[in-house]
Amino acid sequence: MTPELRLAHTVLQTNRKAVMRDWYVRALAARVVYETELIAFLTFDEEHHRLGLISAPVPFAERTPTTVGLAHTAYTFASLADLLDRFAVLRAAGVRPHVCVAHGPTTSLYYRDPDGNTVELQIDNFADAEETTAYLTGPEFTADPVGPAFDPDRLLADYERGVPIAELTTRTWAAAGAVHSHPLLALTGDEPARPVSAE
Repeated sequence: MTPELRLAHTVLQTNRKAVMRDWYVRALAARVVYETELIAFLTFDEEHHRLGLISAPVPFAERTPTTVGLAHTAYTFASLADLLDRFAVLRAAGVRPHVCVAHGPTTSLYYRDPDGNTVELQIDNFADAEETTAYLTGPEFTADPVGPAFDPDRLLADYERGVPIAELTTRTWAAAGAVHSHPLLALTGDEPARPVSAE
């Protein structure tokens, strides 16, 4: 018999607990449910905590984006409107995505938290897991399992102009904008995705 499992929480070690706490409260509209000098537990739903932040009496060695380990954590929003609302809130606070990718199964905005951990804010572009799996095994994803990077300001502007969501969540829409460096370069390195100038 297979046990029924669900992911409960993620815990991050940090030398900047207060800064990290504030960043995640803003990024995820989370709330602090417990905190001491060395520990903070945050949640954004019915779970008692979804994210733990742990400091130590002796500082941890700093990580880099190219360190072996966890690549990123991802948080799914219910709608494109919700995702773009969060993007606008973060943008107003001076927090910009490191790279945005039209993966196909998801529309994803990747941020770096104050410790350099990658945090994906996304929406699912298909109605259910069956449709998503069909896309993952189809020709478009097989040809390119990453997808093109895109400009989130353009996404918000087109959404506000009334471009249909079914169009905005396609790779075709993303690829029609400025050509960016390959998203994997930004996801696995220090430099954010940037438009590539035509020469």
